[in-house]
Amino acid sequence: MCTHGDTPSHEQAGHSRRGFLRNAALAGAGAAAVGVGGAALGATPASATEAGNAADAARHGGKSGTWNPDPTALQFTLAIMPDTQFLYWGSQDSVNRTPQEESFRYIINNSGNPDNNIVFMAHLGDMTQDADPSSFEQVDKAFALLDQHGAAYSVLAGNHDVSGDDSRGDTPYLQTMGPQRFRHSKTFAGADETGYNTAHIFQAAGRSWLLLALDWRTTDQGYAWANKVIKAHPKMPVIVTSHDIVASPYDDNVFPYESGDPENNAVIVGNGQVMWDKLIKENDQVFLTLNGHYWPPGRMTQKNASGNDVHMHITNYQNRYFGGGGMIRLYHFDLVRNTIDVETINPWILAQDPESRTELAAEIAQVTGPVDNFSMPIDFDERFASFIPVPVRPARPASKELVKGTLAYWRFDGQGAPGTALTAGQTIRDLSGKGNDLTVVTLPGTAADALTWSADHHPDQPAHASLKFAGGRNPVNGSYLTTGPKAPLNTETFRSGYTIESFVMMPLDWDSGRNGNASFLSRRGSAGAAGKHGKNTDPNEPLAQFNITNNGREPQFNHYPTNTTYPTTNWGHGLVELKWWHLAVVNDGRYTRLYVDGAPVVDNPNRISQGLTSLGLPWLVGGHEYAGAVDVVFHGNVGDIRIVNRPLSHDEFLTAE
Repeated sequence: MCTHGDTPSHEQAGHSRRGFLRNAALAGAGAAAVGVGGAALGATPASATEAGNAADAARHGGKSGTWNPDPTALQFTLAIMPDTQFLYWGSQDSVNRTPQEESFRYIINNSGNPDNNIVFMAHLGDMTQDADPSSFEQVDKAFALLDQHGAAYSVLAGNHDVSGDDSRGDTPYLQTMGPQRFRHSKTFAGADETGYNTAHIFQAAGRSWLLLALDWRTTDQGYAWANKVIKAHPKMPVIVTSHDIVASPYDDNVFPYESGDPENNAVIVGNGQVMWDKLIKENDQVFLTLNGHYWPPGRMTQKNASGNDVHMHITNYQNRYFGGGGMIRLYHFDLVRNTIDVETINPWILAQDPESRTELAAEIAQVTGPVDNFSMPIDFDERFASFIPVPVRPARPASKELVKGTLAYWRFDGQGAPGTALTAGQTIRDLSGKGNDLTVVTLPGTAADALTWSADHHPDQPAHASLKFAGGRNPVNGSYLTTGPKAPLNTETFRSGYTIESFVMMPLDWDSGRNGNASFLSRRGSAGAAGKHGKNTDPNEPLAQFNITNNGREPQFNHYPTNTTYPTTNWGHGLVELKWWHLAVVNDGRYTRLYVDGAPVVDNPNRISQGLTSLGLPWLVGGHEYAGAVDVVFHGNVGDIRIVNRPLSHDEFLTAE
């Protein structure tokens, strides 16, 4: 940010310009001819400064590991370094590379750490305070640490590095940090003809990500180039970095720098509005913008022309102790949790002995609070769907799911138009061929649309269809399905083991009182009638019930084995509504295990439970019996159901590839 005027103290002019043939990765996306004249990249700084930096580095160990990010892991980190200008004020003989170099070591060392997996670092400009060649000589030496280890990074010019717009011509910034610096970089994708606007492509989460590093004042030609780059890479998510995009509407008179809504405490004005109008708004690929320049930090979200969110953040700590001390912000992307977790740390301070830190240093070791540490929920598949369509797994024929030992397989595709009702007495065939067909039963007083065909389904479900149950209790209402009185499945006791699996989804209006403890699959016959007794036994409950409990929608498989007089109960965790879940119970002849989306639950008793007790009575789909009568009907969607007379491994589940 401009703390001593908008114009740098020293603007170099008159250097000869030589052509630079840039990386060919963006051939056709804008030619580059940038200057590399002036101070050499390896220029030696003043000996006193060098000695001071070397001594300081020695105190902090000065060790760097290997740049080794995992480009396939679904968790990765983007490191952001804002204004470091106060570390480089060469015209005042005031330079200290150590804080920035310590951050660089942290970035390198944590590239191979799976908990961080840092894949790229972006500097947000104002690398120096004065744009002086002596300052850039030192900046060059600091960034050489990244170059020596092959680290992936980008830089851009801030108002303290240059003056005017990107048509300014040659400068010490361009000579030191221009495109020629990236000639050996695997992530450098090209530059515009001025050299002040660059593109970088890094690999993370199994895909390519495009990062644009734009000058602090971009001209129309710069925006034309940036638009062309994005269009040349139509399937890449785009992050835009520049020095000045969004501003803070509150100032450093507010401490601890928290004003208003921390999720909406930035504004887009001036240069940022130009960038929005000429680049960001119409390019749906741009989902995140990052800038420094202003303080305190802040963020906002704005809808683009496609109606999708663009997250726009300010990161800057130059007004803090030691000019921020090379502080970095870490954007931890988690494509499994659909979240970006953001934290702000100072590796230079963290590398110091905690007991030796001054009070001021300790304050910026880790900067907390809602403007510095926060999480951003992003459904990446949904956000990127306009340019990276989510592949839809095709339906699979029933014949492919009839694994050895299949006793029953019910699915609900191709039998009725979505939204139309099933009627009492209607039959759904058992596709295993074993004769365990289902028949619809409707309770008195039930609405005509209490059981309907649905096209909704789990993304990994073989059939792209389900049944939608609208049942409940108080009073008991709804429609369910039952096997026939002579179905072979009724007498099956599964002495050698079994696998029972299905797909379920609960709607938003699911209520624990009306819908809790309702089974999507159960076996008729009460525990008391089967002679069961002892601990945890309820003589009126069914012999087997696969249900969703009233305690936070937890899945439960409660069953009476043949080898005990009391039940074994497997419990899962709470399941959210409007999400499809694959539920499976597997018994290997000794132990029963419940799985949710292929993961074993915590409450799988280490108790021998052999088989399932039977009184020869039917199985119910969507119905639950108590004391010999149906007392509640399931509320939600139920997809494919398969029952097998042996334990299946994960790669044999209905969700398997």
